[in-house]
Order: sequence, then C-alpha cells, then structure tokens
Amino acid sequence: MEQTAVEWLYEKILLTPLDIREINKCLEQALAMEKEQIVQAHGNKQKTKSNPDSIVTFGYTYTGEMYYNQKYKGINPII
Repeated sequence: MEQTAVEWLYEKILLTPLDIREINKCLEQALAMEKEQIVQAHGNKQKTKSNPDSIVTFGYTYTGEMYYNQKYKGINPII
C-alpha cells in the first residue's frame, strides 16, 4: 500500500526518535515525495493553444512537472 508524503512523515517523526538533523532530512524527503506524487497524479495532458491573431491551433503536452511548477512555484510554462 502506498502512503502520501504526509502519512510517511507522520510515521517517521512520531514513531521514531529522531534528532533535529534527521527531522530536517525527513522534511526534505517528504517535500520531494509530495512533489513527485503531485506530478504523477497530474500526468501528461494534451492541450491546444491558439494564437488570437491567427487561425493556427497547435497541440502540446502539458506535463505534471509543468503543472507543479505553475501551481506551486508560480512558474508559467513557455509554450
């Protein structure tokens, strides 16, 4: 059974005696796990984009990584 990053962190911190350095490592690992879970859940989506000054429409792949960066980092994908 898979765990969410929060479930993993909860078990790691509350059920295991850790010092502050180990807790910091766990927090960093949980953040990386959360990002990977979000990217995987979003997956790759096919989208279309059109230029208002043209009748040209093209398709592109909007990846989970692009979604994560736009949603949580404020980075707009360059398409």
